[in-house]
Amino acid sequence: MPASLSLTDALGHALTDKRIDILRQIGACGSISQAARAVGVSYKAAWQAVDTLTNLAGTPLVARAVGGAGGGGAQLTEAGRQLLAAADAMAQARGAVLSRWQATPHAGPALARLAVRTSMRNQLPCVVDRLTVQGQIVGVHLRLEGDGAVALASRITRESAELLGLQPGLAVQALCKATAVRVERGGRAASAAPVATSAGTHRLPARATRVVRGASGDEVSAELAAGLHMVGFAAPQSGLRAGSAVVLVLEENAVVLALAEL
Repeated sequence: MPASLSLTDALGHALTDKRIDILRQIGACGSISQAARAVGVSYKAAWQAVDTLTNLAGTPLVARAVGGAGGGGAQLTEAGRQLLAAADAMAQARGAVLSRWQATPHAGPALARLAVRTSMRNQLPCVVDRLTVQGQIVGVHLRLEGDGAVALASRITRESAELLGLQPGLAVQALCKATAVRVERGGRAASAAPVATSAGTHRLPARATRVVRGASGDEVSAELAAGLHMVGFAAPQSGLRAGSAVVLVLEENAVVLALAEL
């Protein structure tokens, strides 16, 4: 494990989940289990948060001691304290910038969403509709902003759902790689309502806006009924062109969730 602390990696995204709060509580109470209770997540989720931040930071943030009160003692390392100080400074600066734009109807939320940096080209603003729990897996059912009839779902672990603080009505972003979206020729079905099959496969009707031919597949940009845009791939020599009715097919397991700090 490198000794230097990478603030860029650990704090490169908006601080929208509970990981930093867990780290702060560990520093305050000296216990992982107490920190988990204070933040409202499970002990397992708290350790997942610490492990994730440690991976991103590139150096240990928490020193643990077996057998401490409440399930084992823990304290922040110097790197952990530096990370918290940087997180607080970034939050203050971010809040000052966003507060200047709150009077503008769209600027504030747009700036917050842009804070999520990812290689995934499909980024759709959604609202959590409901959660279904099956063992250690949570099904997160979503409605696309601008068109409540368009639904998506994502399957994540219970710990991830806890750390993100997911609940009905929460605004999130649904992310999906373009290579995970299969584009099929539409027809009458393309004007019908979106379908989620029992196997967790979504079929979203859309209309192609741009097609780039390729030997390994035709890259298709398409517009959903809500005015949102997605990118996927059709078979080589698909014959699709701008204006073609298409169906975008993607699996629930391919949908990743992110939060934007508003």
